[in-house]
Amino acid sequence: MLDELAVENLGLITRAHVEPGPGLVVVTGETGAGKTLLLGALRLLRGDAARRDRVGPAADEARVQGRFVIEGQEIVAARRVGHDGSKAYLDGSMVPVRVLEERLAGLVEIVAQHEHVALGKDSSVRAIIDAALDEGGRGARAAYEDAWKRLRRVQADQAALGGDRRALERERDLALHQAREIAAAGLASGEDRELSAEMERLRHAEEIGGALALGHAALAGDGGVADALGGVVAGLRRVAAFDPSLGEIAGRADGLAAETADLAADLRRRHDELETDPAALDAARERLTALSDLKRKYGDTLEDVITFGAEARARADQLGAVLERAHSLADEAAETESAVALTGAALAAARAAAGERLARKARRHLKDLGFRAPVLRALVHSAVPGPAGADRVELLFSSDAGLDPGPVARVASGGELSRLVLAVHLAAGVGEAPVVAFDEIDAGVGGTTALAMGEKLAALARGRQVLVVTHLPQVAAFADTHLVVDRDGSRATVRRVEGEERLQELARMLGGLPASERGRGHAAELLEEAAARRAAWAGSSKG
Repeated sequence: MLDELAVENLGLITRAHVEPGPGLVVVTGETGAGKTLLLGALRLLRGDAARRDRVGPAADEARVQGRFVIEGQEIVAARRVGHDGSKAYLDGSMVPVRVLEERLAGLVEIVAQHEHVALGKDSSVRAIIDAALDEGGRGARAAYEDAWKRLRRVQADQAALGGDRRALERERDLALHQAREIAAAGLASGEDRELSAEMERLRHAEEIGGALALGHAALAGDGGVADALGGVVAGLRRVAAFDPSLGEIAGRADGLAAETADLAADLRRRHDELETDPAALDAARERLTALSDLKRKYGDTLEDVITFGAEARARADQLGAVLERAHSLADEAAETESAVALTGAALAAARAAAGERLARKARRHLKDLGFRAPVLRALVHSAVPGPAGADRVELLFSSDAGLDPGPVARVASGGELSRLVLAVHLAAGVGEAPVVAFDEIDAGVGGTTALAMGEKLAALARGRQVLVVTHLPQVAAFADTHLVVDRDGSRATVRRVEGEERLQELARMLGGLPASERGRGHAAELLEEAAARRAAWAGSSKG
């Protein structure tokens, strides 16, 4: 529960220290005294947005600190609000407001007078209905949330992959075509230069052949160089017997004759190997043209073309992998979309069932609160899937079975709305939070209905702390702790009232004079009625 609340310079409250106590805590006071500031302080501790205009007059900073004791664990939360912003503290350390909000989430619930506006919002009604889901319904919601997260993850992967799939396929096909075209050509580095030289030989084959034949004939023909050198060698060998120095010259001549014979043989071999077929020239010319076409498309040199082919193959492989991933993601997206649809339908059905249970419980509370035959329906409509589900939820209400039900905000009066807000939250189990606060939800309510409302709130406070800002004496009569906010000019103070002071406050609220015997008598009767109703609970719970 909220064990202590300290407030400084918040609106009209210059300084206040409150120990609310367990059970039902009511806050009363004259209109304009600043009753709602206490719940405003609680909102700040819960992490709500800080308004700078809430800083008190002539003050630079408003301070709020609350000490909560939840299941034996102490939590100290604080906020400071100045004209230059706000600061949040948790257990003595400064923290981001978000941390404060997360820490107190589920511990403090505040239901305000304007809550009827939320009852007209799809998200708010859905949250209320979800609080009434049974175990199967909670499982359906978890399954949907898991499917939705998987779908969003797949969609994020698809977005990260980027590109239009058809455009990627066209790009992959082009790269594959280029790689295959270059690979099919069977290119070799320097091939174009070799082909150019080969074409030169083929174009001048006859001239080359004539020169080779002429050279061979001059060297090896009858009476040619070989024969002449043979005669020289023979003559020198013969006379070397007379002049030994000629032997060396004869050896040189013999070597020259051998070299001449080798040269003649080479000329003959080259002549015999010489290609003179016109078809070979055409083939070389055709191949060189093909290589030129490839260079025109893919690079200045044949080496550039070979490199381009390797890069095109790598690009085709890369795009192929991307497209394979894209196809896989498309299949996964279709699968998860189907899962979202199926789990969304199951969740919508669970919400419809929970909505009916909620409406049935709320109708019982509404009857206790003075409605003779109220109509309350929770309708679940199909909608585009989103993070919270594939449905849209609304509450329809009428105060009597003879009237057509309509949207809550349109058909309910102020007093009806106050009771409807309480009934719906009671039915949904808002009391699961250890600390529950109601901020003037009793507008337009009075008489026996007000007594019923006080009784409902007191029943809700069994086992938890319930804070209520009210102007109804019937509600205040059920309080375990009664706080009064008094205003003196531009200042407001908070005090706890008991005994005679409480009788006087209830008498004031009843419209009488606080000090009059009649007013005090009415107040005493009201307290007796509240005590009797409490005693009836105690008896029924023991039985």
